[in-house]
Order: sequence, then structure tokens, then C-alpha cells
Amino acid sequence: MTVEFELSPEFEVKLRERANAAAKDPATFAREAVEEKLRGPRSFAEILAPIHKEVEDSGMTDKELDSLIQQAIDDSRRERKLKA
Repeated sequence: MTVEFELSPEFEVKLRERANAAAKDPATFAREAVEEKLRGPRSFAEILAPIHKEVEDSGMTDKELDSLIQQAIDDSRRERKLKA
């Protein structure tokens, strides 16, 4: 299917910039953006899949993962207190 529509100059610039940053032509970038929007929101499992794979590939134990997450939470809370 071919779709044709007008973009404001502002959005044309944004489209070209983002397509260029992704090393794609504007038409391909726009098509992929529309397809992504029509697919709807991704599930939590889909969003976390790369993280799950990385943890699995690392051989990290559940205990080590729990410790890493807790350390990140503690660090975040400490940083927030320093900013307050």
C-alpha cells in the first residue's frame, strides 16, 4: 500500500534527522514508525527480553542479580537524597 501525506517543514526536518541518525532513508524510517505505532504497546516481557537474555548469557545467579538490583536501588536513593 502506498500512502502519501504532507508534513510540516518542522516535522520534515525531524524525520530527516532521525532517519539519518538511524542510517535509513526517510521513507523507510516513516514506514517503520507507522508500523510500530500500529502494532500497539509492547508487553513488559517484550521490553525486558534483551535484559533477560543478557542476564541468562552472563551466568549470573539469582542471588547475584538480586544483589545488583538492590545496589542500583540504594545508589539511586542515595543520589536522590543528595539532590534534595
